[in-house]
Formats: sequence, structure tokens, C-alpha cells
Amino acid sequence: MRIGSGIDVHAFGPGDFVMLGGVRVPHTHGVVAHSDGDVVLHALTDALLGAAGLGDIGQHFKDTDPRWKGADSKRFVRAVMDMLRDRRLRVGNADVTVLAERPKLSPVRDDIRGQVAALLEVGLEQVNVKATTTEKLGFLGRAEGIAAQAVVLLLDVG
Repeated sequence: MRIGSGIDVHAFGPGDFVMLGGVRVPHTHGVVAHSDGDVVLHALTDALLGAAGLGDIGQHFKDTDPRWKGADSKRFVRAVMDMLRDRRLRVGNADVTVLAERPKLSPVRDDIRGQVAALLEVGLEQVNVKATTTEKLGFLGRAEGIAAQAVVLLLDVG
């Protein structure tokens, strides 16, 4: 068994939606990012890479590389899942926390959970998605951005 964690943060910027776990979520702002800025999938990608001992998202998908400009972050997770298969590893479970005052996660939580489960090639019961605020403290509390944390367990296929 291997455990990995990942964290991602993006500032809000112009736009009318944010991507969370591969789901387009209506919002009063977008995010400032090189790719689509999906904090859930970026944190998840880092957690997967960390558990496998494969570095971090910036080593594999550099934010200076034009190939990733505006990229769908599902591509990052899929690429890492290929790396895990090559190493005979599979996901045991994933737990994701979104930190933000807004947007509210409850209307899209099940959609995000389904997208993440599909990307990780696991059942819904192996994925948990939750949200919290920072009680109006700090840049997240002032609604200046959004963050996510992910923890994953990888299992050896054998």
C-alpha cells in the first residue's frame, strides 16, 4: 500500500465558471491558470504521483509548456493512471476536500464524485468528495481563490 497527498490553489479571475473534478461549475469568477485550473484534479494528480513516488504535477505537466495551455485536467489524471498501470498499481480509494467560500459544492458533489471515480477506474464507494470553508479567514475566506486537497491509497496489483 502507498499513500499520497496533493494540494492545489488557484486565484479567482475573469470568467463565469470553475472546473471542479472535471465538472463545469457556474460561478461569478473563473480561475487564473495555465490549464483549465481544476484544483480537484490537480490535487488528485499530485496525490497519485506522490503515492507512486513519481514526483509532482509540475515535473510532468509544466505550466510553461504550451501543450498544456488551456488543457483539460482530465488528461493529467489519465496520463498518471497509465503510469500507475505500467507500475502495476491501482487506486484503493480517494478522499478530496475543496476549500472555498463559494461556489457551493452540494449541487455538484455527486457529479464530481462520479467523474473522479470514472477517471480513477474505481467505484463510487471508493471516492469521497467534501467541502469546507475557512470561516471567512485568509484569501480563501475573502473569496479570492479556491483550493483542494486530495489523499489517495494505491494498492499493488501483484
